[in-house]
Parts: sequence; structure tokens; C-alpha cells
Amino acid sequence: MTAAPARPTRSARLSSPPGASRPGTEDPASPWTSRSVSPDAASLWRRWRIPAALAGVILLGGIVVALLQPTVAVTTYLDPGPAGTQATGAHALADLLASRGNTVITAGTAEAAEADLAGAGPGRSTLVVTSPGLLTAGQLAGLARTPADRFLVGPDQAALTALAPGVTRLGTAPVRALPPGCSLPAARLGGTADMGGLRLALQPGRPGMALCYPVDGSASLVQYTADGRVITVLGTGNALTNGSLADQGNAALALNLLPARSRVVWLVPGLGLASSTTGGGQKSLLNLIPLPAYLVAVQLALAAVLAALWRARRLGPLVPEPLPVVVRASETVEGHAGLYRSRRARGRAAAALRAAMLARTLPVLGLAPDARREELLAAVAARSGRDVRRVESMAFGPAPADDAALVALADELDILEREVRRQ
Repeated sequence: MTAAPARPTRSARLSSPPGASRPGTEDPASPWTSRSVSPDAASLWRRWRIPAALAGVILLGGIVVALLQPTVAVTTYLDPGPAGTQATGAHALADLLASRGNTVITAGTAEAAEADLAGAGPGRSTLVVTSPGLLTAGQLAGLARTPADRFLVGPDQAALTALAPGVTRLGTAPVRALPPGCSLPAARLGGTADMGGLRLALQPGRPGMALCYPVDGSASLVQYTADGRVITVLGTGNALTNGSLADQGNAALALNLLPARSRVVWLVPGLGLASSTTGGGQKSLLNLIPLPAYLVAVQLALAAVLAALWRARRLGPLVPEPLPVVVRASETVEGHAGLYRSRRARGRAAAALRAAMLARTLPVLGLAPDARREELLAAVAARSGRDVRRVESMAFGPAPADDAALVALADELDILEREVRRQ
């Protein structure tokens, strides 16, 4: 006679997942079968996508800060200073002017040029502006109030309106060797020179007006007198550069256009920024951080706050949701009992039994849930006919010492509840 196979206990059935096979009969195709799992590309991407995104944001922020870092605007075009020794500079012309008695003062900002020209009258000082298009309207207006002569190289229309009223631009022309084509002494002494660039026109009737080096029917050099100032406009500065000063009659033209033994304030817009950023002296860390970096930090902080508000837990009423699996109450009770037994939590189990009994008997006794302990004990004793001390030991006594005592307590509480309800 063979023994019947042992029936699996209820705890074993509860611990086994649905569809699990018996030991020794595992189905390789079953999803509950233990198998070795190696990370694939999808799992690696899910694991590392957030750190990769954060690293990308930090890298992108650094690139943006680097791109927004203001660069030093070192202007060498027609710079008469020591830095203007390149082919596009004008250091050679400044040396020639100094050798014949001129005082050449290099200014990097319009404000510095105004300060250098303060108190100087026409004929004694000349303002040379090599890149008027880099000046603002306010700077042009401040320079227009200076009493010195004006020498403009390649100006835009805004600079012409402020510093050379009556002169207009008609277009552009290639720079090439051109004859003077006028009676201006400086042009006749210089002869053929590299001119062109801007095609200029001057309103007729201006005192001392001269239209020289014509190209395509328009002059590329204009000179006239206004309010006692000699105003000279060149369509190009090629004749003043180091690389072209020795060609044609460029040197003679440049020297004769500027009066001898006078002060020449040479304004090169952009040199002020270069000197301020490359100057000596220690700087604090906050001074080394550019303003765009602070703007990027503010934007990132704002984005972080918005993301926190978006992903934050929203407090509100509870929303009921259907359970994914319907569990019978008996199974829930058995599960709780199994947990209490595995942890030997007899005190918690006894407290749960006592609290449940009292919660069911309070409405029968007509007591409120917050009734005092003495009132509750007196009502239960009077209703059941038991001694108050015995009722107190059952409802509020110590934790059972073993499982048998816990079972006995459960039976006594059940009997006490039936006695209270029966009366």
C-alpha cells in the first residue's frame, strides 16, 4: 500500500505564484522559472539615461557659458599705438606725425577722447575717428560738441549726420590707385593714392569744400569748413595703414591732411574694452565670472524650480482605484496571522483582538469611542455579569506568554462579546 502524496499546506500554496510548477518539474518556458538575466541595451539605457541627461545638461551649460563669455575686442585696424604694428595698423603714420611735431594721443573710448579734447580749439587739435560705425548715437553726440577739427575714416551715415553734416553716402567702390582730381593742396602734394571705398557727396555752398579722388562720378575724399572746424572724410583708410603707407602718395596725402605741430586725438573704438580686460591687478572670483554665466545660472535654477513643482506630490482627496486582484477577507486574515506568528508578535495580535472586540461592543453598550476606561469596564461587567477585574484582565491585560495563551485569550474575548450582545 503506497502512501498518498502529501498535500501542500495553505501557506505553501499562498507563497507559490500562480502557474508555478512543483519542485523538480519546472517549465523552462514559464515566466516564474528562475533564470540568469544579463542586462541588455534597453535596460542599460533605462538605468543610465537620467545620469547621461544630467551630464549632457551640465556640458551644454558649460558650452553656453563659454560662448557667452565676452571676448576682448582688440582692434588693430588703424591703431596708432604700440599694438598697431600689423599691416592694418597705423603705428608708422603715428611715428611720422610725432617726428614732425605732432602729439598723437590714442583714445579707446569716446569719453576718453572728449576728455583729451577739452579746452582745445579748432586748428590746434584734430579728432581722428577710424571706425565711427562702432560708436553709439550718444557717443557721436558727445564728440560733436568738441571744438576740434574732425577726420573721419569710412563713416556710416549716422556718423556723417552727427560729425560731418552735409555729407552723404552714395554707395561703395573698389579701392585702387586714383588721381586727386581736385585743387586741394594736400591731394595735389600727395598725388595718386589708394582711395575709393565709400562714394561721398557734399551739399553745395560749403566753405572750403573740396571733392577729391573721384570714382564712378563721386568723390572718395571730402573736405570742407563748418563752424571754424576743418572736417575731412575719407572713404577708406587703406592709405593710412602700415602696409600701404609707402605705396603711391599715401604717406604724403596722410601727412598733409593733418595739420603740423598740432595735437591729434586718435579714437580707436574698442581699445577701451581691451585695456580694461587685460589690465593688471588681482580680481576676485565673482569678477572673473561673466554676466551671462549668472543669467544661465538663474535660468537653470528657474527650470529646476518649475520641474520640482511639476513633479512634486500633489496633496488632495484620496481617489479610489480598483484593486488589480480581489483578495478574500479570510485570506487577508490568514496572511496577517502568518506574519504575526512568524515574528512571534503575540502582543500585537492580542492588542488587535482586544481592540476589535471593544470596537464591536461599544455601540451595544451605548458608549462613545472615546469613553473612559472605567466607564467601559463597568458597563461590560454589568452587561456580562463578570467581575470588573476579570474583564480588565481580558480587555487590557498583559501580552500572552505563548501561543496557547493567545488562543485562550481569543476564545475568552469571543465568549465575553457574546455575553455582552446577548443581554
